[in-house]
Amino acid sequence: MAGCSAPQSVDAPPAADPTSSPTAGGAAEPTGSAGTDTFVYGISGDPTSTNPINANDRWGLTTVNIAYSPLAHLNADGTTTNDLAESIEPSDDGLSVTVKLQDGLKWSDGEALTADDVVFTYTEKAKPENGNSDALWVGDAPITATKVDDLTVRFDLPSYSAAAIANLAFENYIIPEHVYADADLSGAELDPIAVGSGPYKLTQYERGQYLRFEANENYHGDAPNIKNLTLRIVSNADTVKAGLQTGELDASFVTPQQVPDLENSPVTVTPYPEGRVAYLGVVTAKVTDLATRQALFYSLNRDDILRASWLDAANYEPAYSILPPSNVFATEDVEHYDQDVEKAKQLLADAGANNVKLTLAYAGNDPAQTTQATLIQQQAQAAGITIELAGVEGAAVYAEIEKGAASSYDLFLGGYIMGPDPDSYSALYRSGAGANYFAYSNPATDALFDEGAQVKTTEERKAAYAKLQAQIADDAVMFPLGDNLKLLAVNDRITGVEEATPVPIYTLQDFGKLSEK
Repeated sequence: MAGCSAPQSVDAPPAADPTSSPTAGGAAEPTGSAGTDTFVYGISGDPTSTNPINANDRWGLTTVNIAYSPLAHLNADGTTTNDLAESIEPSDDGLSVTVKLQDGLKWSDGEALTADDVVFTYTEKAKPENGNSDALWVGDAPITATKVDDLTVRFDLPSYSAAAIANLAFENYIIPEHVYADADLSGAELDPIAVGSGPYKLTQYERGQYLRFEANENYHGDAPNIKNLTLRIVSNADTVKAGLQTGELDASFVTPQQVPDLENSPVTVTPYPEGRVAYLGVVTAKVTDLATRQALFYSLNRDDILRASWLDAANYEPAYSILPPSNVFATEDVEHYDQDVEKAKQLLADAGANNVKLTLAYAGNDPAQTTQATLIQQQAQAAGITIELAGVEGAAVYAEIEKGAASSYDLFLGGYIMGPDPDSYSALYRSGAGANYFAYSNPATDALFDEGAQVKTTEERKAAYAKLQAQIADDAVMFPLGDNLKLLAVNDRITGVEEATPVPIYTLQDFGKLSEK
């Protein structure tokens, strides 16, 4: 394991057990409307977890960011903003971090939020059995949290890690010890329903329908301008478009293909970058032959796939490595796998790989992935590779590929947002890591992750991560496509989008900054 930064999200981790969700059934499904003091945001599916200890999908993390608070936020531009913390001070030797909390913090139930809660949260999150511990380990040992006084916590690292020391306090959302001390924190939801410290409190969750929030009267920041917030689950893209046109939805993500249809609607579309990598992944435990993987990659035309998925070059930037092109550590000095069908055929012939047949899984309700899958199938066929398409529910893709060699799928389409520090990508590519859906293992790659985390200067880290990116590209584990802009459509009756701050994963840093006209 290794310390890594947040926010981090894959497109759709395995779905949670639907029988475990706390609900308060029977209420009508809310819709947007002027003057209702309610903001209704359309999301594409249920959160796979609303538990801050292990949430790592887009909608789970969105929910967590609404109902809970971290010590500090890592902003999209790489700067940081304190939240629960008043100050965060690394030691001179880089082996500890001391955090002082703001005075007077409270939970949504009115109880005091103290250092005990911080120590409890970090201790529980560092336990592998709770499901998302990678960020709080350096090498083979966990980072430990110790209470100094009611407002002060000291974190001690087992050994130096540039990544861990820089990112320890960011985007780890604190939960109350007095509520969850005896709870099973390995599950997808907390019971009782969320007690947090964010701008809103989660009051109701109807699986497959909506999550309802109310303003948290004990929030330590500015009170939300709109009292009620609803995340309404709408999986069909056409239904989303219709909801935006009629005003039943106040906001949702849209595709480039939908934007022209919204031009005469009371909607403004805001594009913004997320530092996301969309990719074609290989389950290497299924496709074990390197030459076959490389041949597949050489059969593909990245530019054609990007253009068909996101229409205009202004909507995306091509990616060539595991890091998004905007990342300061990203390099293009890797194998690009520019389309070369004859080279692909030769690789297969030299390897004696005849009649190669592969199954590609993707989210069938995602228009971009559906387009990508169809083009990949067509392009691979020209090199003699037959691909069977399996368009399924997004979470089902990851539930199946987690099986590795026993998976029904050889290939999958996905995407991730892992934050600015390259060490966070170890959760995807280090041997045995929790989100290593590629079933990839290479000791050389692991060693390069160690080197990048341990060296101290930016230039040394850039050198190590350049070698790392080249190594993974040579191993043909994933075919990077690009970093596409997110397109957020918001009803014109809503103001304050810029103040709420569009950010990766969470959509908005603070939904409470939105206002009704």
